[in-house]
Amino acid sequence: MVLYLFKLASSTLILLLIFLIPAYGFYKKLDIYSIFIEGAKEGLLVVVRIFPYVLGMFIAINMFRESGAMDFFVKVLTPVTGIFNFPTELLPLAIIRPLSGGASLGLVADYIKNYGVDSLLSRMASAMYGSTETTFYVLTVYFGAVGIKKIRHSLLAGLFADLIGIISSVIFCRIFFG
Repeated sequence: MVLYLFKLASSTLILLLIFLIPAYGFYKKLDIYSIFIEGAKEGLLVVVRIFPYVLGMFIAINMFRESGAMDFFVKVLTPVTGIFNFPTELLPLAIIRPLSGGASLGLVADYIKNYGVDSLLSRMASAMYGSTETTFYVLTVYFGAVGIKKIRHSLLAGLFADLIGIISSVIFCRIFFG
């Protein structure tokens, strides 16, 4: 019942906005179509401005995965993660999450499919996905869109936050579910 009410409220709100915004423009005697076209032009300029950064990020992610670098990092980090009782299966997610949201979501879906929805590993992967960010993607796209070139401190802060999210996901899932 509650879900139905939320769907009804959101549909009603969208419908109201569709009618109220043009009505307000007519009331203020604004050229709504010209304003809409100007907004669309600005949106297109933003897309054109950030496209090279997005393309570069996608190419870098694919190169990282296809070159075997991710497999190399997993092999190198496996002995270290064993000391801390960190599941080796989650290393690819921990490595790819700061780079790509789509690839990391695919990994989480694979964990859920292979290990089951209620498995500890799937819960850890889900918590890790939800408590970390696509740091490199965010810095590349958003900072590139506004022309910020010096990202060193933001990168370190973002990666540190990701590390804390990864570690916390494993620890708290072990406490609550393990």
